[in-house]
Amino acid sequence: MGQLSQVFAIVAGEASGDILGADLIRALRKQFPSATFEGIGGPRMQAEGFHSLFQMDRLSVMGFVEPLKRLPELLGIRRSIVQRYTANPPKAFIGIDSPDFNSGIELRLRNAGVKTVHYVSPSVWAWRQGRIKKIKKSVDLMLCLLPFEIDFYSQHNVPVRFVGHPLAGQFPQQPDVQGARVKLGLDPELPVLCIMPGSRSGEVELLAQLFLNVARQVKAVMGADLQLVIPAANQARHSQLSHILADRPEIKVCLLEQNSHLAMESADVVLLASGTTALEAMLLKKPMVVSYRLGAWTYRLVSPFIKTPYASIPNLLANKMLVPEFIQDQATEANLVAAVVQAFDPEQQQAVIAEFEQLHQQLRVDSGALAAAAIAEVLGQ
Repeated sequence: MGQLSQVFAIVAGEASGDILGADLIRALRKQFPSATFEGIGGPRMQAEGFHSLFQMDRLSVMGFVEPLKRLPELLGIRRSIVQRYTANPPKAFIGIDSPDFNSGIELRLRNAGVKTVHYVSPSVWAWRQGRIKKIKKSVDLMLCLLPFEIDFYSQHNVPVRFVGHPLAGQFPQQPDVQGARVKLGLDPELPVLCIMPGSRSGEVELLAQLFLNVARQVKAVMGADLQLVIPAANQARHSQLSHILADRPEIKVCLLEQNSHLAMESADVVLLASGTTALEAMLLKKPMVVSYRLGAWTYRLVSPFIKTPYASIPNLLANKMLVPEFIQDQATEANLVAAVVQAFDPEQQQAVIAEFEQLHQQLRVDSGALAAAAIAEVLGQ
C-alpha cells in the first residue's frame, strides 16, 4: 500500500463547491506548506494548483431522470476515487457538498482508515433526519455554514465546526440601492418590488402567475408608481417568463436575464421562492416575503419528513418568524398581498434590517481559515 502523505483529496461536484474548494486550498496551504491537492474540482480549484482527475461537470446532475441516465458513469467515477485512495491513503479526504456522491466515498475511505471531512452540511436537520446515522459513520468532521446546524450534530455526537457562510463576505454591509436602480434603468426615486419565482422550470410554473397576480394587486394598493423587476435565473427561465408575461400585458415588468443580485439591491421589498435567494436577500438587507409551492402529490409525499419549524434561512438563523413565509396552502394571493404591502412599511423595514445586519456579521468570518484550522485539529496538527 502506498501513502500520499502530503496529499489532500478533495471532491467538489458543482460551481459553489469549486468556490469553497479554492478558498480552502489557499488556507490549507498556509497550514501545510508542502501539501498537494487532487481529486475532482473546477477551474477555481485548478487555478490554485489542484489536479482534477475527472471533469467536475460530470458530477453536476439534477432531478431524477438525468442521474439515472448517468448512473453507470457516476458509479464508475466513485469506484475509481475509492480505489485510488484506499490503495494510496491521502492525508485526508474532503467532500465538498454533493452529499449523494460524496457520502459513499467518505464511508468507504473512513472504514479504510482515512480521515474524512464533509464541508457543507446537507439539510439533514430539516428533513430525512435518519441520514444522520450514515453521516456519523462516514465523517470525522462536519463543517457547517450556518450556526444553527451545530446543535443538531452535537446532539448526535458528530464532531462539527461552524465556519461561516462564504456568501456573507461577497455582499457589502450597506447595499447601493440608488446605484443599482440607475444601472437597471429604473427611476431612483420610485419604490421597487423585486419578484423571484425560482430558478427551476417547475418552480416558475407553480409560482410565476401567483406572484404576478400579487404584484398587480400590490400595485393597485400602493399606486402606479411601483416598479416591478424580475431577474430570470438563466436563459431558459428568461424565455419561460417572457412567454408568461406576453399573456399579461397589463403588468409592466423589467425582465432581466440573470443580474439577480443587482435586481434585489435595487428593491425596497423582495417577493421570492424559498431557497438560497432568501439568504442573499437578507445579506442585501432586503425586507422580503417568502413563499413556496410543490405539486400536491409531491408535497404530500415529502411533508411528513420535514422537521424544521421554518422554511427560510433568515427565520432559521433568527430562530423566529423574522420574515413572513407562506408555504403550499398558505401561499394565497390574499396572504401574500397583505404581507408584501406590510413589508413596505418604513418602521417595520427598519426593525427587520437591523436584525439582518446582526445576522450578516455572525456569518461573515474567514471560512477558509476556520475550516483549515478545524481540519488540522482533526489530523492532530
